[in-house]
Amino acid sequence: MIRAKPRLAVRGLLVVADKLLLVNAYKGREGALYCAPGGGVEAGQSLPENLQREFHEETGLTVEVGAPCLVNEFHDPHGTFHQVDIYFHVTHIAGNLTGEWRDPEGVVSERRWVTRAELATLRVKPDSLARVAWDGEIMIYDALEPILR
Repeated sequence: MIRAKPRLAVRGLLVVADKLLLVNAYKGREGALYCAPGGGVEAGQSLPENLQREFHEETGLTVEVGAPCLVNEFHDPHGTFHQVDIYFHVTHIAGNLTGEWRDPEGVVSERRWVTRAELATLRVKPDSLARVAWDGEIMIYDALEPILR
């Protein structure tokens, strides 16, 4: 099987009042898969600039990008999909989550705040999300994992 080149993406971890902001991440597929807001990197912009753009598109919020905290790599073992996500801690600067918001790309249709206990009941990517969002682990590498288990 011919594999595509890995896609590079950036994602932001926003924790407010001990809740993490997640978005749905698997448009057109059965079952919900949640991840931190973010998306594909475009050439000519820094990783933080890409993250600010993608975070705003998916949530309507403006964030300040902090330190990177996770590199996660995942793939479809039966297909050609392979993605490398670089996660950053982010801080809310402006905007509110409102019902009028729409993702211009049409991928994200749900945004939700979750506690760590709620996160444990959801299908999320990556598997190490709680560790970096709440435990304060610094810059971990989450090795290649299947997109779904």
